Amino acid sequence: MMLRLYATATSLARPSLRRMLLRRAARGKEIEARLAEREGIAAIPRPEGRLAWVHAASVGETMSVLPVLHALAGQTNILLTTGTVTSATLAEARLPPGAIHQFIPLDVPGWTHRFLTHWRPNVAVFLESEIWPNLLQGCDARGIPRLLLNARMSDKSARAWRRAPGTARALLGGFSAILAQSAGDAEKFRALGVAVEAWGNLKFFAQPLPVDEAARAALQAQIPGPVWLAASTHPGEEAICAIVHNALLGEFPSLVTIIAPRHPERGAEVAALGANAPRRSHGQPPRPGQIYVADTLGELGLLFRLAPFAFIGNSLAGHGGHNIIEPALLARPVISGPHLENFEEAAALLRGAGMLATVTDAASLTACVRAWLRACPNGMAAAACFASAAELPRRAASLILGQMP
Repeated sequence: MMLRLYATATSLARPSLRRMLLRRAARGKEIEARLAEREGIAAIPRPEGRLAWVHAASVGETMSVLPVLHALAGQTNILLTTGTVTSATLAEARLPPGAIHQFIPLDVPGWTHRFLTHWRPNVAVFLESEIWPNLLQGCDARGIPRLLLNARMSDKSARAWRRAPGTARALLGGFSAILAQSAGDAEKFRALGVAVEAWGNLKFFAQPLPVDEAARAALQAQIPGPVWLAASTHPGEEAICAIVHNALLGEFPSLVTIIAPRHPERGAEVAALGANAPRRSHGQPPRPGQIYVADTLGELGLLFRLAPFAFIGNSLAGHGGHNIIEPALLARPVISGPHLENFEEAAALLRGAGMLATVTDAASLTACVRAWLRACPNGMAAAACFASAAELPRRAASLILGQMP
């Protein structure tokens, strides 16, 4: 009953969803020329032969599944869907040759039907917590086996599923396999009566972020003094970082604080915190003693290599945290706020190795940055935390291929 009501509601919502997509496109959160894909209208033909469809919601999921896609390359056609502009940009730059990217359709029955009818995948692979009822039921109606890789379940989601056991069985029980990213996540699935295995976290194996070495060298030459990085920050966190920067100028007068907002379109807002701080998107160089706003896409690999350590946002003023593994893979110790619900297992590993410091406010962040500017811990132990995940992409690729006729 609940799934039928959901299908009806999403069908009736089509006009408002179209208006929402247009508003998002006006704000740069959708690509206007590709809005048709959000209604399941394909931009290109389906290739001949077997097709593995993999859906990764955003940047973190895309990064984690790229090694799996490269392990699949040459053995099947690959379709990757994502839901954000930033993940699409990243995917198109790093997909294996011949792989296709499309935006995922919104979960409207007619739109998902159109998508599945065109692409006719031989297997559907979802990452982490991507549970879209109409898409999943469409797969089941066509006999498409579906997998949930790197599965995670928050405490809030677990409580919600327990209140709807029939829906949980219909949607979660329909996966051919669920591979949880941690033992804790696996227990939440088992509590719902769902079969699950805990293979480990694909994000632990994600390849180190790439870098344009010429760009790195040029920017490094412009920052001869002390530098630290606040990456993937959200509103409220940049203001805290500005307080830290000003508090440290007495001891480090040439300090450069790099702030890379999670959403680069907020560059002007962030720059205003530092008296019109220079912005990378405008081609402006960093200046000693000032905040530098890195409001560009796809350059975290460069920024992590510039700074000896990094604060990762959505953890102090935000909720859930962002990817603390990316800097760790580049041997960079990490500072975080207390909200790391999305990366609890990785946080435990880094904390145990002495590679993660937790702060709660501007004062504690100032103290940590000051201490690490004076003597930053050796970050090689951070990279070593995730060495055990080396076989996960190959195993996941074998599982996917084994589901395909």
